[in-house]
Amino acid sequence: MEDRLQMDNGMVPHKIVSVHLQESTLKELAQVAPSSKEQSVSSNQMDEVTPGVTVKSELGVAESAGQGEEEKSRLEKESEHEDESSSLPDKETGAGEHHHLHLSSCHECLQLENSTIESVKFASAEDITELSDDSKSKLEEKNDDHLARGIKRVNIAGKPPNILIYLGSKSGKVEFEQVKSILQECIDTDSYTIYQLHEEQVLKDPWIDNSVLLIIATDKPISEENHKKFMKFLSTGGKILGFSSLFTFDGIQIKRKNRLKTVDELVVSKMDSTEIKLNLLVSGCVFEEVMKKDTSKVKTLSRLNNADKDTVIVHLAYGDSGGEAVLSQAHLELDINSMDVQTEEDFNLLKISNTKRYEVLKDILVSLGLSCELSEIPVLTPLYLLSSDEEIHLAFLKWLEGNVDAEGLRTSSKVSLKFVSSRESKMEITPSLMPVITEMGSFSSEHFSLKTYQQNLQTKKLGKIVLFAEVTTTTMNLLDGLMFELPEEMGLIAIAVRQTQGKGRGGNVWLSPVGCALSTLHITVPLHSNLGQRIPFIQHLVSLAVVESVRSIPGYEDIDLRVKWPNDIYYSDLMKLGGVLVNSTLIETTFHILIGFGFNVNNSNPTICINDLITKFNKEEGTKLKPLTADCLIPRTVTVLERLIDIFQEKGPNGILPHYYKYWVHSGKQVHLYNEEGPMAWIVGIDDYGYLQVYEEGKGVESVHPDGNSFDMLRNLIVPKH
Repeated sequence: MEDRLQMDNGMVPHKIVSVHLQESTLKELAQVAPSSKEQSVSSNQMDEVTPGVTVKSELGVAESAGQGEEEKSRLEKESEHEDESSSLPDKETGAGEHHHLHLSSCHECLQLENSTIESVKFASAEDITELSDDSKSKLEEKNDDHLARGIKRVNIAGKPPNILIYLGSKSGKVEFEQVKSILQECIDTDSYTIYQLHEEQVLKDPWIDNSVLLIIATDKPISEENHKKFMKFLSTGGKILGFSSLFTFDGIQIKRKNRLKTVDELVVSKMDSTEIKLNLLVSGCVFEEVMKKDTSKVKTLSRLNNADKDTVIVHLAYGDSGGEAVLSQAHLELDINSMDVQTEEDFNLLKISNTKRYEVLKDILVSLGLSCELSEIPVLTPLYLLSSDEEIHLAFLKWLEGNVDAEGLRTSSKVSLKFVSSRESKMEITPSLMPVITEMGSFSSEHFSLKTYQQNLQTKKLGKIVLFAEVTTTTMNLLDGLMFELPEEMGLIAIAVRQTQGKGRGGNVWLSPVGCALSTLHITVPLHSNLGQRIPFIQHLVSLAVVESVRSIPGYEDIDLRVKWPNDIYYSDLMKLGGVLVNSTLIETTFHILIGFGFNVNNSNPTICINDLITKFNKEEGTKLKPLTADCLIPRTVTVLERLIDIFQEKGPNGILPHYYKYWVHSGKQVHLYNEEGPMAWIVGIDDYGYLQVYEEGKGVESVHPDGNSFDMLRNLIVPKH
């Protein structure tokens, strides 16, 4: 962390400490460095957040602008009162009261903001109610069923389940894409994301509790340390699929019969007890059982159709938590284009068996608990230019006249927009060129009501101009060509029903099925302001705004929706419902900030959604709260965010933190420092710049400046970096 920062005199800080400490018994520390002129900053953020109590706002589902001002005033008074009783210091922290380290480049600023804890990836693994992944009944019946049953271990983290592919020590980009490609053709791509598990990540990254399936696709020996890690994954209920690997356990050993890989006929036993014959490329190895007391956990799934009936695919159960593995010495993962086929006969045999290969692989994946109901990748649709205010809509069209070429095109390095008055029969729509229909009268959508959006947007500037798409790549790219030149009062927001290339923090893939609230909002923040000096706080404000957009509706105050530091939305402290991604660019003395936020409103699979929580609450409390919709909650979030920003600019962090702490999950949490046997400490809050603070007896309070996987909520473990 320290080596990413520099002061005006070129010196690098030796150690970073908090400038905002709590508890009267603790000494206040201050870090002083000359302020500086910032050149250009680009920041990128996205991860997890947690529970608290309700902020007592009275924001109605469609409140008036007057009510909004009253709410802001009430929040300010409440925050003043709470500041006095809070353990936080009463001293204001305005921009003028602090000197700041500056960032030496755009890249380093991005790294700074990314240094917020990246691995708060887990919910509690204990006592989680089970959530079915295959319920397809009515919404309320489905929600009741989901919350009455319990969640399988596959989705402990509350994130879309991850499938990891381990290829050994080689980088294996080509091999990874081969395995990933076949998986994507078999599984429900809306329900799973696929990543490569690199060699260096096996032992140090907390992937075990955040993955549904590990695929081992290397024929190299597995180290003893890695083997132990893989067995630990199985012991916690994990699933493993081996493709011609040397990984074995519990009474199974590998015997090499052929020096070379060969194309052989297999007989495979399917889940429905039928058999299927097909030709596959076999590694040259077979499985043999070693005499052991308990052989009931070993099941042969496939044998070679030869005289010895050699075993080439086995199923093994492990432990008492549902761990299981299917190990194959047949290359189910390779298609004909990925093999070095020596003869025409082999080529033909493999081609003829290709459909059966998919059938067998799907059967195995289903046996390991995965969903293989394929979802078609939706086709991109045109954008619609919408507005909550007709006057602003006309003003935007007038601005466009002087800011597009003769063809109505506004170019951008990410997505170029072509503005047209009405929808044409043949419109070119690509990830880099999208038409924008400017006539609002032609707009209609079963998933988005402009009227509902208008009723719930009560802002002065934000969210006034809407670019709406049924299906787009990612909303984060749509505003790029407009935001730097558009007048500030024409607040831009992009909204989509579905995204095909949703983005998450740290390069994560963000799944975006129907039922999510998906949007990217543009805001501007002066550099020399409370928030301009504390840009990392934006993620906290947005997370808080999402939670309050629901819990400030009369009757919905006790819906257990919370924030988890630094930027995720959670059901209690158990399951993730959404998250925030922030990109910022400093031009002269103004930050242009794109805020991407997405949260599950009405999509119970693959995790849980807000309407599940409402259904649960109705059942428990005997209430009849109505389900909510994305076109209601997106404008409510924007409305709350604008007020939170105003309060922060006037009062600094202390104007917001009392409300934030009501909703977060970390209050009073006791954690270990450094490792699981390390000293105990308590989470006490966040400092003036948005970093987590912990108190260790005898040492006082320090800020956690994480780098990588340093905060493991599941194990109550924090590793401060110095």
